[in-house]
Amino acid sequence: MVVADFSLQGKVAIVTGGSRGIGRSIALGLAEAGADVAVAARKPGPLQETVEVIEAMGRRAIGVETNVRRMEQLQNLVDRTKAELGRIDVLVNNAGTNPHFGPLHTIEEGQWDVVMNTNLKAPFFLSVLCREAMLEHGDGGTIVNVSSVGGMRASDVIASYSISKAAMNMLTQACAKIWGQDGIRVNGIAPGLIKTEFSRALWENEEILAANTQGAALHRMAEPDEMAGAAVYLASPASSFTTGQTLIMDGGVAI
Repeated sequence: MVVADFSLQGKVAIVTGGSRGIGRSIALGLAEAGADVAVAARKPGPLQETVEVIEAMGRRAIGVETNVRRMEQLQNLVDRTKAELGRIDVLVNNAGTNPHFGPLHTIEEGQWDVVMNTNLKAPFFLSVLCREAMLEHGDGGTIVNVSSVGGMRASDVIASYSISKAAMNMLTQACAKIWGQDGIRVNGIAPGLIKTEFSRALWENEEILAANTQGAALHRMAEPDEMAGAAVYLASPASSFTTGQTLIMDGGVAI
């Protein structure tokens, strides 16, 4: 008898933004747990490199060039995953963006639309498509949304990003409440400051870095690989009675 089942053997996962940073770490973590993985990203080089690493683990993997802001490319991602890997059991909505750094009132309309379309619209409609795929095989599934602690407190410099992630947190709850009857669990993780290329503007700023490390219980920022374990937990049977939750992973800043 397995008391805590973290195995994803026989499962197929999609990870958006899966070629670098947190997304890459999660994709590799899911593969380590036994899943075959469809990695979605825009740049073919890092995409192929991630696929090769997963295949070296003995898992099946495909790389699908995807701009998540294009609905037809989301559909292509789902279609290719089903055609080449057979089914969809796990979706990790990780792709995100933040083209604006500065006071909220200085954001341009185009930047606002890019943030909301990438960080909120795309995860929702991809989740809808994956729900349909999960219903096809009838075994349920799991969705993990990569949010941010920025969605739980206001920011002076990345407020539009924070707004989009606050909305994602409610998206997680709303989908979980409705789709539980389908056997689909929806949860999220909310990373704090992680040392990725995406967050470089934050951790290279000494004042912001100090605010996120000196006040943290662990007194440091995190590496991307430290986010993977939580995603595997939420994707696996180990979290079978958990849904609608967003796990804060900020090293203890919020406590």
